[in-house]
Amino acid sequence: MSDDPRSLFGLRLSEIRKNRGWSQERLAKKSGLARSYVGGVERGQRNIALLNICRLADALGLPPSALLAQPGIKADKKAVA
Repeated sequence: MSDDPRSLFGLRLSEIRKNRGWSQERLAKKSGLARSYVGGVERGQRNIALLNICRLADALGLPPSALLAQPGIKADKKAVA
């Protein structure tokens, strides 16, 4: 596994999305982002902006910090203190 933060973020986002049974298209629509952009983020090809992290987290009903955790960590809907 790569230690590139973009790749790790993408893996985490993909993991959460797939665990919910959502397509990239559904996540894109709920977040207001383009599906191709979401795909690029998940592949670690995009250096995602904080505003877009917040949009994705809001669409998933999670605090932004849940998207920044290492892949494999259970996503919690509660805000992390």
